[in-house]
Amino acid sequence: MSTEKRSFSIVGQSVPRVDGVAKVTGNAKYVADLTIPGMIEGKFLRSPYAHARIRSIDSAEAEAMPGVVAVLTSKDLTDIGPYIGRGKNKDQPIIATGRVIFAGQPVAAVAAVDRATAEEALGKIHVLYDELPAVISVDEAMADGAPRLHDFAARNICAHHELIKGDVEKGFAEADVIVEDEFEFPMIYHYAMEPHAAIAQFDGDGITIWTSTGHPFGVRQDVAEVFHAPLARVRVHVNFVGGAYGSKSGGKIEPLVVALARKAQRPVRVVTSVAEAMVTCRRHAITCKVKTGVKKDGTLVAKQADIFLNTGAYAETGPTVAGRTLTRILGPYRYPHLKINSYCIYTNTVSAASFRSIGGPQTAWATESQMDIIAQKLGIDPVELRLKNLVEKGEELRPKYRPLDADLAKGFKLVTDKLGWDGPLSKEGHGRGVGFGTTDPGAPLASTATVHVLADGSVVFMCGTSELGQGAKTIMSQIVAEELRVPLDRVTIRPIDTAFTPFDRSTGSSRSTTVMGKAVELAGGDARRQIVELAMEHFECPEDAITLQDGEASAGGKKITYGTLINKHFADQGGELVGTGYAHSGMAPTPANPLFWEIGIGAVEVSVDRETGKVHVEKYITAADAGKAIHPLQCEGQDEGAAMMGFGHTFYEAYQWEGGQIINSSLVDYKVPTFDDVPDEFESILIEDGNGPGPYGAKGLGEGGIIPVAPAVANAVYWCTGARVKSLPLTPEKVWRAIKEVANERKV
Repeated sequence: MSTEKRSFSIVGQSVPRVDGVAKVTGNAKYVADLTIPGMIEGKFLRSPYAHARIRSIDSAEAEAMPGVVAVLTSKDLTDIGPYIGRGKNKDQPIIATGRVIFAGQPVAAVAAVDRATAEEALGKIHVLYDELPAVISVDEAMADGAPRLHDFAARNICAHHELIKGDVEKGFAEADVIVEDEFEFPMIYHYAMEPHAAIAQFDGDGITIWTSTGHPFGVRQDVAEVFHAPLARVRVHVNFVGGAYGSKSGGKIEPLVVALARKAQRPVRVVTSVAEAMVTCRRHAITCKVKTGVKKDGTLVAKQADIFLNTGAYAETGPTVAGRTLTRILGPYRYPHLKINSYCIYTNTVSAASFRSIGGPQTAWATESQMDIIAQKLGIDPVELRLKNLVEKGEELRPKYRPLDADLAKGFKLVTDKLGWDGPLSKEGHGRGVGFGTTDPGAPLASTATVHVLADGSVVFMCGTSELGQGAKTIMSQIVAEELRVPLDRVTIRPIDTAFTPFDRSTGSSRSTTVMGKAVELAGGDARRQIVELAMEHFECPEDAITLQDGEASAGGKKITYGTLINKHFADQGGELVGTGYAHSGMAPTPANPLFWEIGIGAVEVSVDRETGKVHVEKYITAADAGKAIHPLQCEGQDEGAAMMGFGHTFYEAYQWEGGQIINSSLVDYKVPTFDDVPDEFESILIEDGNGPGPYGAKGLGEGGIIPVAPAVANAVYWCTGARVKSLPLTPEKVWRAIKEVANERKV
């Protein structure tokens, strides 16, 4: 490998996005835009009941309709293994078999010549149900005598995790003040702009899928297992994806679309609506019961928490999320004594899945809100209370986990200084609040990339990271250009096709830039090494005499292009150099969990209209530890976008239920933040210490920014009104009622 000195020329620059023009001009083709020869349209018939036994399904009238090609029910799946799930939790049938356990569960599917015909045919499928008692909340599901969703799950407990450190009872005995609270976080919809969509073809060549997913290889695995097919016979294409945030992790609608295509013997496309996407997956609702012991001077001594996750009808990622809450409930603080229990509970609701910072916003809502409750009781500034208890860089946060790799106090000071913090109250009717999050992203080291330097010196590379809108294509292109010392416009990334694209574990857990980026860096470095070797041979000089720049190798005042070197090497027959890179478990530090720590720090100033309960965000400052910002503008966009998503669940978002049915499953009834909701002053601070495990010292970000928002806002509301709200969202009515309650208490 060349030892020439270099400075960053492309990495660290906010270059134009490589997919930007295609997206803003409308030329980007998403799954709903694709047309496959012979393709027909599919629709799913969904259960109106949260829990019911299926007595019969009569599809004769639908099948007789002109234009209907196939109607699928569970009877068509007896020759395959129609269950999906993560790891050992294969508890979810791709279509209901004998019983439905959430409203919206597919019970039949139709393939027809067009979408209107398929939609009409759904109304001609007659299903007889015996409605059964349903449990929607965790309390209902765990109650004595509650109906059991799965025979193997006593009290409907899907998973249970525990974290013990020290002796929590001893810690409480040593505490001067003990604070106990209960906090509630609702179910949230991912709200990707593109709902779930997939096209499937089942023929003599195997199974081919075009899909909107962040896990192309995960979808391949799920489909292969369902249809008893070797991986080599399942091919997954992914190009443009209109957002995901975890909603498109692993198989969702794809196995059922494949089953429908198999019966129809035609390619089938299914494009869901927002209402259908809302019954495909969502974020975990969580109830946290938190008890904290503290000394009079603010030193934290003990924490006990019972965390209950509403995971819905099937396990999905619930056990994993429950496990992560053990870390995330701790925040960034030092506790000598801990006892944390996390319970993942089945309910008759749509399954919860991965969602930006799994378990992070929910647990920080509890911990960070309670930190200000403690500060108020002790008469300590909430910023000073946090600074006193922050885990330091190199210190253990969770037993047996990798020591903290970030300077939290430094980041916290940057944020609070920028806000102008001199206390939680700034002026009448205005309050300030802070929030913190420290998370252990699951960033498995299993990524591969290849870089091809072609005969004209241009570069093509392949990697399995899905472009979900986060800018992965641009970041990876920058890394390749940096490693090969070529202009960015000479680099092209190929769309994902699992028949050719090398393996990647997944796009999620803040791992793409760090893990896949490392694989791409190694592949680019491997290709660069080969170019240097050809240049050494050509110039007849040692390695340290070679300089690479702008697609040329030079030595001794002479230059030669990469293309000329390659053509010469292959005797003017064309040819290419191929570099490979593997990011694997052998690269992990010890201990390996987490690969890096991801932090989120937020500080806010709000004003509250006491007559209406309306909260207005005047200023919000957020900080992310990027390690190295490969594309600063995209990093800021990720952090600010995460914060804006946090404002959504802070003020508006929550599934509304009635009789087991979602009653706000439309864009009119389910409100998300708009540009009108952007804070008057909004700033993201990037911390770049170059100490990450990714390329050039990068760390993952994009999830941390969502964590602190809700507690920071609720804390600010408290300090200027005295109203403490412990359940989200902070609707004007809820805030108004809390203010009135405080006023009534003061009168008494």
